[in-house]
Amino acid sequence: DVFEQPQHVGHKKIEFHISTEIPAVLQINPEKGEKNGKSLYFRYLYATTEEINNTGFGRIFPAPSSNDKMETEEEDDEIPSEFISRKDLEKNRLCREEMEKYSVFKNYEPGDPNCRIYVKNLAKQVQEKDLKFIFGRYVDFQSEVERNMFDIRLMKEGRMKGQAFIGLPNEKAAAKALKEANGYVLFEKPMVVQFARSARPKQDANEGKRKK
Repeated sequence: DVFEQPQHVGHKKIEFHISTEIPAVLQINPEKGEKNGKSLYFRYLYATTEEINNTGFGRIFPAPSSNDKMETEEEDDEIPSEFISRKDLEKNRLCREEMEKYSVFKNYEPGDPNCRIYVKNLAKQVQEKDLKFIFGRYVDFQSEVERNMFDIRLMKEGRMKGQAFIGLPNEKAAAKALKEANGYVLFEKPMVVQFARSARPKQDANEGKRKK
């Protein structure tokens, strides 16, 4: 008795599933019997799943590309909103062909890499806060060391007017700032960004002359 009851219940479940799903298909080929009806039914199931795979799931595949975009924008996500984004830098920066039209870029040389950069061709309206807005993106302000190393000296008077010296945490940050900010149009004037010259070579040269 114990073994017979589950068998009957099992047969009923199988019969119910087949009898309820197949009749609509059997009407297509009633002469060929249940086997053909079942094959048509399974073909119908496979066809519908293929259609779903080709349409519904296919539209989900672009998700990896969105992840790639997120990877490229991870850096901007880490930068506080109070500083300029990379998109805005690229949008307002001159290309190489456009730079050639300006005399300030005629004999441009980046200079020797170091943690200090030199900026010239600045408009009269430029203030320190404008330079901080641009070059602050290369500083981690959560680090006390980098905060202290970040320094802006904007010349507003004399022959050095329209020029600035900016100290960054390291050479890598300075090189990145030079690459991304050189040619950026600020107040309708493109900035010329170079590595600041060190005074040491000049001192060595003077010492050499004294020895001679």
